Amino acid sequence: MFTNKLSTKLSKIYTISSYNVSRWSALEKIFNSKPNLNLEVVTKSVGLFGVPQLSTHEGFYFVTEKCVQKTDDLVREALSQSRNRKMVEIFDELSDSLCQVADLAEFIRFAHPSSDYSNAAEHTSLAISKLVERLNTNVKIYEALKNAVHNNDILATTEVDNLVGKLFLFDFEQSGIHLCEDKRNQVVELNNKILCAGQQFLNGISNPKVIKQTALPESVRDVFSSDGDKVVISGLYADSSNPLVREMAYKIFLYPDQNQELLLDQLLNSRDELAKACDFNTYNERALRGSILNSPPRVMELLETVSERVRSKANKDFADMSMLKREENPNGGPLAVWDVPYFTQKAKRDRFQVSTKEYSPYFSLGACMEGLNLIFTALYGISLVNSEIASGETWSKDVYKLSVVHESEGLLGYIYCDFYERNFKPNQDCHFTIRGGKVLPDGTYQLPIVVLMLNFSLPRWSSPTLLSPNMVDNLFHEMGHAMHSMLARTQYQHVSGTRCSTDFAEVPSILMEYFASDPRVIKLFAKHFQTKEPIPERMLHKLCASKNLFTASETQLQIFYAALDQIYHGRHPLQGTTTDILADTQNKFYGLAYVPKTTWQLRFSHLVGYGAKYYSYLVSRALAFLIWETYFKDDPLSRAQGDRYRNECLAHGGGKNPCDLIADYLKVKPTPHLLAEALNNEIESHQEHVVETQRTSVFFSDVKKK
Repeated sequence: MFTNKLSTKLSKIYTISSYNVSRWSALEKIFNSKPNLNLEVVTKSVGLFGVPQLSTHEGFYFVTEKCVQKTDDLVREALSQSRNRKMVEIFDELSDSLCQVADLAEFIRFAHPSSDYSNAAEHTSLAISKLVERLNTNVKIYEALKNAVHNNDILATTEVDNLVGKLFLFDFEQSGIHLCEDKRNQVVELNNKILCAGQQFLNGISNPKVIKQTALPESVRDVFSSDGDKVVISGLYADSSNPLVREMAYKIFLYPDQNQELLLDQLLNSRDELAKACDFNTYNERALRGSILNSPPRVMELLETVSERVRSKANKDFADMSMLKREENPNGGPLAVWDVPYFTQKAKRDRFQVSTKEYSPYFSLGACMEGLNLIFTALYGISLVNSEIASGETWSKDVYKLSVVHESEGLLGYIYCDFYERNFKPNQDCHFTIRGGKVLPDGTYQLPIVVLMLNFSLPRWSSPTLLSPNMVDNLFHEMGHAMHSMLARTQYQHVSGTRCSTDFAEVPSILMEYFASDPRVIKLFAKHFQTKEPIPERMLHKLCASKNLFTASETQLQIFYAALDQIYHGRHPLQGTTTDILADTQNKFYGLAYVPKTTWQLRFSHLVGYGAKYYSYLVSRALAFLIWETYFKDDPLSRAQGDRYRNECLAHGGGKNPCDLIADYLKVKPTPHLLAEALNNEIESHQEHVVETQRTSVFFSDVKKK
């Protein structure tokens, strides 16, 4: 139950809510129905994202050619003896020109349902990649930038100019531009190898395993898809109530795959060669330069420290799951890795009665968007305003467009919301930057544009789109990324919004999950879509507690993943095969033993996209916890703290050293010890919440029986 102090804060929040109710009701209405198409007037297409040339797929060829021409012009300006702009300004305009085409093309390639558009976008992506490769091997512009950074530019530069200039220079040197010609050519070749091996590895990650029916126990053959006398196993079946199904799926789906092993070896070996060619000892040393922890030893210090702190807590989680397994089946054997997801969900259902069917009526998409609007209005003085979409502006008819409007600053940017399932749409929740913000030569600001992509069911005639609790968390998480892009006000596009250190980039999104898990915030918008009744207090507290169940064992799993990633990208040659290392690392960092003849690493997609940086999630989680505890726990809708967070964190994007940013904002240095302590404290806080909620639930249950 709330203390008197929290009740006072809650009263304050309700005052804010009622003050803005008419605006939020409008937003709720919009998102609880399908996007409206203007069928009254057929107008000329404005082109995708308002780019006139992209009213047809052929426009990508024009956009590509225009980008190439502008790039050549900017390179000539950078090398000119009579240039009259700062070198960093020229490079940022060069970066902006490339990114606006490359980012838009990559999104359209990924998301557009038309093969004509996606193929044209892919052609543009390849063309821009080749252009970037050409720039990365242009020694003359590298030397010009290096001279401006190290020997003072022709015009006076600021601290921000110097930082961004050094970032451009570092990016150049990551590509080996400072090396001799033979090594530069080697770097280009290795980058191509890495790209090809990574793509092929990703293509094979979800491949099913096909085996003869006779290889399976007869009692489980009918569970899996069949093809004649063969059985197709396409996943882990982690939610199956049959323990034999879970075991068989785990052992077969993760059985060694020689081709995937070869591709992973090629990827890791090529990355190691690339690092050494660029004068780094290891690939993770190269990848971590400029991050919050900055070096492999500091990352491993964090992982090993947290591992020791959470081990006993994780063991208690596993003991609890083991008890659940014995209760369900006394002869089921010891707890195994394939049991953890099933018993985690079972505990949430049985102990907290958290089911999608019961909770989703309180979380219509419109209600959740209204809740986000409430939070952003309270914290930052901004509103999410539905905007009319012009003909040809979007890639699908089921897309909303939001203008992000500040009460005094005006329009800050645009968020396109691609929220609904459709045929062939990738089943991923993600945030795409289409255009970064930056100060333009005339002093105005280039407004950022982002896309949020999720996969919700369309509204039906009988109800709006209803979200599960996990979907609500995902929506808040992705909107955290969007707000980072919207609220950053950087001078340069190269460091706009989420273009920052990887181990800080997830902080805004994880922090938003705290708002999605705070009863005081949720009760402001979680209302039944039919009766408008607020979510009952007991349901609310059970939901929030269920999110904190078994967080120690989940953290231990993330530590194991991060440690494996670091070892794979550490010193080569590796001490054994990737499977040998998997077994050793799992047995060291995780509380459940490795299962022989399984190769989980061959299904680990993050090895491609987050090579040597998977630890970033833990760092961001620790920082989000510290921010919440320090500034938002007492009053989650404090305008003073919202403005402070915006001005001291979000506004900088990647334009301030991440260690300095954290130290200035939190008044502490983000050392491995501090971050480990934060993660441990977060787990203890979650465990206390679970115990208190369970005790309260038992009390209420006893009262009800009496």
